[in-house]
Amino acid sequence: MTGQQFIKEIRSFCNENANEANVIKYSRYFKKDKYNTYGLTASQMESKSRDLQKRSDISLSLVLEAAPALIQNTKHEEAQLTMLVVRGLQKQYSLEAFKCIENWFSIGIINWAQADLLATGIIPLFLNKKIIEINDLKSWLEAPNKFQRRSVPVALIKSLKTHDNFTGLFTFIRCLMTDPEREVHQGTGWFLREAWKRKPEETEAFLLKWKDISPRLIFQYATEKMTPEEKNKFRRQRV
Repeated sequence: MTGQQFIKEIRSFCNENANEANVIKYSRYFKKDKYNTYGLTASQMESKSRDLQKRSDISLSLVLEAAPALIQNTKHEEAQLTMLVVRGLQKQYSLEAFKCIENWFSIGIINWAQADLLATGIIPLFLNKKIIEINDLKSWLEAPNKFQRRSVPVALIKSLKTHDNFTGLFTFIRCLMTDPEREVHQGTGWFLREAWKRKPEETEAFLLKWKDISPRLIFQYATEKMTPEEKNKFRRQRV
């Protein structure tokens, strides 16, 4: 199989399974200009990706060769399917593969679902395999693509399981505490909520430093699992 043949197979599958009812159903979760879709279900994409991963004529290098055309297309599922296949080919991961994937943000990744699949399903695998270190994501924190910035805290959620001291992680993502974009606020708050579940005192100490500075949406997410009394500590001080 060639890269062009892979692209053709992905698009043929998407067209064959297009469903207008699902387009309407799922579109409410996305901004209209960022969700151009065939209407495939998650189970359909997972099933197709598993089939592709098992084939001897499919390799990570081939998928990465085809990926730019699929990632930059506005059709949501083309990017999603590409990432699902890449996720399943983790045995072939390398630093070169990470660099290719890192470039996807400059050509595509236009909604939270694409960003979160990359951040939760792919980047943690590179970290676990020690192909990259957390510091390799440092440049992402100031990237032009807001979804690349969002991907940093979301990708670090799984790292909470292996870090005894969260202070370093909090220091790493602190510039996102004043990011201007809503999607970044959501991802950062999600990370802090998960951190709080594991180390509440350490997380609360960090949150207290930012309660009068950061966007409230970060705190809405970060304190979601707290009791009303616990949430009160993070109300913004009125001037």
